[in-house]
Amino acid sequence: MSEHDTAAAAKTDARATGDALSEAELARLREIFEGVHYARFLGMRLVEAERGAASVALELREELTRHEGLMHGGALASLMDTASAFAVLSTLAEGERTVTVDLTVHYLRPVLAGEVTARARVLRKGRRIATLTIEATDSEGALAATAVTTYAVLS
Repeated sequence: MSEHDTAAAAKTDARATGDALSEAELARLREIFEGVHYARFLGMRLVEAERGAASVALELREELTRHEGLMHGGALASLMDTASAFAVLSTLAEGERTVTVDLTVHYLRPVLAGEVTARARVLRKGRRIATLTIEATDSEGALAATAVTTYAVLS
C-alpha cells in the first residue's frame, strides 16, 4: 500500500469512529430519509444517527405481518437494510454513494407486537467496500435478528 493509500485509508476509517454528526450532517440525513419513499411507505422512522451508526424503528401493524400475526421477515430485513444504509451514509465523503452488495439476516425470535428498532454500525469502511453489523430488538429489548451487510462505495 502506498503512502497516499495509507493516508486515505486512515482518513476514511476516521470518518467511521462514532463521532457526533454536525447539525448540518444530521439535517442532511433526515432530509435523505424523508426522500426514501419505501421507508415511509413501511412506516419507518430515523431514531438517531452518529458517524458510522444509525437506528431506525418500525411499529408492527397488520400490513407487516404474515398469516400467523408475526412480523414478516421481509419487513424486518428492510428495516435492517435501511438502518445500515444510513449508518454508512453518515461516513461518506462529498461525491461518494453506496449500494448494497449483500445482506445476511439471522432471525432469532419472532416479533409479535410493538416497535422494532434496528441499530446498525460500520465495522470498517474502505475506499470501495463498507461492512456493517445490525441488531434488531423488539419493544422489550429482546434481540429479534442480527445481520451483516456489505456496501459498495461508489465515487
